[in-house]
Amino acid sequence: MYGSEKSIEEKASDTGGRKEKASVTVCAKKCGGNREKKREKSAGGIKKQFFDAVLLQNPILVQLLGMCSVLAVSTTATNAVGMGAAVTAVLIFSNILISLMRRIIPAEIRIAAFIVIISGFVTAVQLLIEAYLPALDKSLGVFIPLIVVNCIILARAEAFASKNRVLPSALDGLFMGLGYTAALLLLSIIREFLGYGSFFGISLFGEDFVGVQMFVLPSGAFILLGILIAAFQALLQRFRQKKEKKAGLAAAEDRASSLKPAAEAGNRSANFAAEKKGAPAKSAVAENHRSDAAEEKPACEGVTKPAENGAGAGEVFRRTSEEAEVTDHD
Repeated sequence: MYGSEKSIEEKASDTGGRKEKASVTVCAKKCGGNREKKREKSAGGIKKQFFDAVLLQNPILVQLLGMCSVLAVSTTATNAVGMGAAVTAVLIFSNILISLMRRIIPAEIRIAAFIVIISGFVTAVQLLIEAYLPALDKSLGVFIPLIVVNCIILARAEAFASKNRVLPSALDGLFMGLGYTAALLLLSIIREFLGYGSFFGISLFGEDFVGVQMFVLPSGAFILLGILIAAFQALLQRFRQKKEKKAGLAAAEDRASSLKPAAEAGNRSANFAAEKKGAPAKSAVAENHRSDAAEEKPACEGVTKPAENGAGAGEVFRRTSEEAEVTDHD
């Protein structure tokens, strides 16, 4: 009796342990699936953030922010790289600090607080450039301190960093800085090539080359910037049209796939109703055909089977003639 009770308890404990293991396994699978979904979602968000900052919401070619420094320092590609690096560094660090302090800074003085934070990082960047890159500091001049009032930095601080966490804010600063640098570098390469005949300070056509001086001046930069903006907007418009067309096709396919099961169900019900109405008539017709075939089968067999072999044909003719003579006699 005691042994049986003990075995029952052991079975119950084994069953409970299995259930616990099964529940732990299910929980682990669910947690793993949730983690994978979160990773995919975060990767997709980072990709979209990069694509928007560099192309769809480019600060120069789309939003037209920071035009003063763009027209002034884009004479050479070296200046563009230095200015883009300075703006990117200020964007990243100011976004991080503003995101960390977003719950502390009062809403009434947030703009003043943002400017103070940005000016601190601009001063640090300016001192570093003066110490390690004096030629670049001399070339950029006053436009490094003017980063403080650059609309790009203040706009990202107000629109994004003050409303989001640290990591997305840092990525936003990085991607916006890359978009700014890319557009500035493209304009600077064109101006340097047309105005000086060089690339990153390296002469391409010799010392006797005389470039188009208009592109060295701010007026030439303004004209080239307008052409670049127009071309970029045309490309974006074409890209958006293709994207909308693809989205429309995908929506139509989804609509067709969603309506397909209902159509198949309607066809099945219609076929079933038709079969249900026409089944007795079809069976009766089939039975009549089968009975007629059964009645005609012996006569056919009597005619066709002898015809298949030459020996039986004469026998059939003889019997038929004898039956005809007997009939005439009667």
